[in-house]
Amino acid sequence: MRSLVLRAFLALACVAGASPALSLPQPDCSPAASLLPPRAASAVGGSEFARRIGAASGLERDRLIVQEIQAGNIPQHLRRAWPVTLASAPTGFPRVTLCVLPDYLAVGSDEDYLLVPLGLRAALSLASQFGFELPTRRMVDAIYQQAALHLAPQPLPAGDRMRSTAFVEWHTDLVRAQRASTPAPLDALTAGHKKDLVLTPRLDALPGRVAIYGWHRPDGRPIQPLSLVHGARYADYSHGVRFVSTTAWVDGVPLSLGELLASESLAPTVSDEGPIRISTSPDAIAAASTAP
Repeated sequence: MRSLVLRAFLALACVAGASPALSLPQPDCSPAASLLPPRAASAVGGSEFARRIGAASGLERDRLIVQEIQAGNIPQHLRRAWPVTLASAPTGFPRVTLCVLPDYLAVGSDEDYLLVPLGLRAALSLASQFGFELPTRRMVDAIYQQAALHLAPQPLPAGDRMRSTAFVEWHTDLVRAQRASTPAPLDALTAGHKKDLVLTPRLDALPGRVAIYGWHRPDGRPIQPLSLVHGARYADYSHGVRFVSTTAWVDGVPLSLGELLASESLAPTVSDEGPIRISTSPDAIAAASTAP
């Protein structure tokens, strides 16, 4: 059915030509986070959760994080989404609007949360369960450009401890302190403080890897170019998981983001690498699970 909608949209676009759609209203992003489960009153805060997983690492830490997210232990400020708009030409046609969560995935409450990195399998699995995809490199750039709050990267000392929960908690504290120095609300669209796990067609050739990109400096240039150097299980304190709704809007028409990414005609709007066919599919998750 969605393929029929996509073909109908492309046919309409051919008839319409390259007319800009700048007058179209922004889509309603409020349903984007509707599948996230409610947070229980008894849920632990980020500090206590960090203590509980302090000795865990790798797949075991991923499992514990996924368990908390599935139980709804997510801050309130992550339960809304913001529109981010991209256009493939100066005319603004087609105009694609995405609904993205305001910050990276976290466990805990608004008052006490822990920004949590994940391996690729866990990130893709959670995204699939709750109606999200991971972003592309071009989406990450657009999110940074349109963010209401730009936070400066705060790299920690390189070494084996980068993957430890202690470093994850340390970096979260630094991010929260930086946020506290601004008047921006917690649910403001925020970027610059983490590298993103991203989708890229390069994962077709290297399915056992994770792709990371971003960590933008104040001048807009990313510290981390697109990299697939790490295995799919790798995660360190600098990594963030940003969720993008699986429903995208192309000049006001709702379309599946997966189909949009796979479309030869429309993918260039949201991907500077052309069509991307790897997403939150079972095959992608299975491939990711085999990598160190």
